[in-house]
Amino acid sequence: MIPSVNSALSALRAYRTSMGVTADNIANVNTDEFKKSRATMNEGANGGVEVEVSKINTPGHRYQELEGDQMVEKETSNVNLEEELPDMMVTQRTYEANLKVLQTQDKMLGTMLDILG
Repeated sequence: MIPSVNSALSALRAYRTSMGVTADNIANVNTDEFKKSRATMNEGANGGVEVEVSKINTPGHRYQELEGDQMVEKETSNVNLEEELPDMMVTQRTYEANLKVLQTQDKMLGTMLDILG
Protein backbone atom coordinates (compact mmCIF):
# COMPACT_ATOMS: atom_id res chain seq x y z
CA MET A 1 0.00 0.00 0.00
CA ILE A 2 1.18 3.54 -0.66
CA PRO A 3 2.78 4.85 2.59
CA SER A 4 0.83 8.12 2.66
CA VAL A 5 -2.45 6.25 2.23
CA ASN A 6 -1.49 3.79 4.97
CA SER A 7 -0.62 6.65 7.34
CA ALA A 8 -3.84 8.52 6.63
CA LEU A 9 -5.97 5.38 7.04
CA SER A 10 -4.35 4.47 10.35
CA ALA A 11 -4.88 8.06 11.54
CA LEU A 12 -8.56 7.90 10.54
CA ARG A 13 -8.97 4.69 12.54
CA ALA A 14 -7.17 6.16 15.55
CA TYR A 15 -9.18 9.39 15.53
CA ARG A 16 -12.42 7.42 15.11
CA THR A 17 -11.49 5.53 18.30
CA SER A 18 -10.62 8.80 20.02
CA MET A 19 -13.98 10.30 19.06
CA GLY A 20 -15.72 7.22 20.46
CA VAL A 21 -13.88 7.60 23.77
CA THR A 22 -14.86 11.27 23.99
CA ALA A 23 -18.48 10.47 23.09
CA ASP A 24 -18.60 7.81 25.83
CA ASN A 25 -17.20 10.29 28.36
CA ILE A 26 -19.75 12.95 27.42
CA ALA A 27 -22.63 10.44 27.47
CA ASN A 28 -21.70 9.47 31.05
CA VAL A 29 -21.05 12.94 32.48
CA ASN A 30 -24.03 12.52 34.86
CA THR A 31 -23.41 8.85 35.73
CA ASP A 32 -22.33 8.53 39.37
CA GLU A 33 -18.88 6.96 39.86
CA PHE A 34 -18.15 6.82 36.11
CA LYS A 35 -14.41 7.11 35.37
CA LYS A 36 -13.47 8.82 32.11
CA SER A 37 -11.08 7.39 29.56
CA ARG A 38 -8.43 9.16 27.53
CA ALA A 39 -7.15 8.27 24.05
CA THR A 40 -3.47 8.94 23.43
CA MET A 41 -2.03 8.93 19.93
CA ASN A 42 1.37 7.33 19.30
CA GLU A 43 3.51 6.83 16.24
CA GLY A 44 2.99 3.35 14.89
CA ALA A 45 4.80 1.12 12.46
CA ASN A 46 5.67 2.56 9.04
CA GLY A 47 4.60 6.08 9.96
CA GLY A 48 1.11 5.03 11.02
CA VAL A 49 -0.86 6.19 14.03
CA GLU A 50 -1.80 3.98 16.97
CA VAL A 51 -4.17 4.87 19.78
CA GLU A 52 -3.89 3.83 23.42
CA VAL A 53 -7.03 4.11 25.56
CA SER A 54 -6.61 4.35 29.33
CA LYS A 55 -8.93 4.94 32.29
CA ILE A 56 -8.39 8.07 34.38
CA ASN A 57 -9.11 7.17 37.98
CA THR A 58 -9.22 10.62 39.54
CA PRO A 59 -12.11 10.99 41.97
CA GLY A 60 -15.26 12.87 41.12
CA HIS A 61 -17.03 15.31 43.42
CA ARG A 62 -18.30 13.65 46.61
CA TYR A 63 -21.72 14.48 48.00
CA GLN A 64 -24.25 13.06 50.42
CA GLU A 65 -27.78 12.06 49.55
CA LEU A 66 -30.66 10.88 51.67
CA GLU A 67 -31.77 7.35 50.75
CA GLY A 68 -34.66 6.20 52.85
CA ASP A 69 -33.70 7.29 56.36
CA GLN A 70 -29.90 7.22 55.87
CA MET A 71 -27.39 9.65 54.44
CA VAL A 72 -25.34 7.91 51.77
CA GLU A 73 -22.07 9.27 50.37
CA LYS A 74 -21.88 9.26 46.58
CA GLU A 75 -19.38 10.34 43.95
CA THR A 76 -20.09 12.02 40.62
CA SER A 77 -18.27 11.11 37.43
CA ASN A 78 -14.84 12.63 36.88
CA VAL A 79 -15.79 13.84 33.38
CA ASN A 80 -15.18 17.54 32.80
CA LEU A 81 -17.06 18.94 29.79
CA GLU A 82 -14.62 21.86 29.63
CA GLU A 83 -11.94 19.30 28.65
CA GLU A 84 -14.05 16.97 26.52
CA LEU A 85 -15.60 19.48 24.12
CA PRO A 86 -12.31 21.08 22.96
CA ASP A 87 -10.78 17.60 22.63
CA MET A 88 -13.73 16.58 20.47
CA MET A 89 -13.28 19.62 18.21
CA VAL A 90 -9.56 18.93 17.76
CA THR A 91 -10.28 15.27 16.99
CA GLN A 92 -12.90 16.27 14.43
CA ARG A 93 -10.51 18.66 12.65
CA THR A 94 -7.64 16.15 12.57
CA TYR A 95 -10.00 13.50 11.20
CA GLU A 96 -11.08 15.93 8.46
CA ALA A 97 -7.44 16.77 7.66
CA ASN A 98 -6.54 13.10 7.23
CA LEU A 99 -9.61 12.57 5.09
CA LYS A 100 -8.45 15.48 2.90
CA VAL A 101 -5.05 13.76 2.51
CA LEU A 102 -6.82 10.67 1.14
CA GLN A 103 -8.95 12.77 -1.22
CA THR A 104 -5.87 14.58 -2.52
CA GLN A 105 -4.00 11.29 -2.98
CA ASP A 106 -6.99 9.94 -4.93
CA LYS A 107 -7.00 12.98 -7.24
CA MET A 108 -3.23 12.74 -7.78
CA LEU A 109 -3.43 9.04 -8.70
CA GLY A 110 -6.37 9.73 -11.02
CA THR A 111 -4.47 12.50 -12.78
CA MET A 112 -1.39 10.29 -13.09
CA LEU A 113 -3.43 7.48 -14.62
CA ASP A 114 -5.04 9.93 -17.05
CA ILE A 115 -1.59 11.13 -18.15
CA LEU A 116 -0.24 7.58 -18.54
CA GLY A 117 -3.41 6.27 -20.25
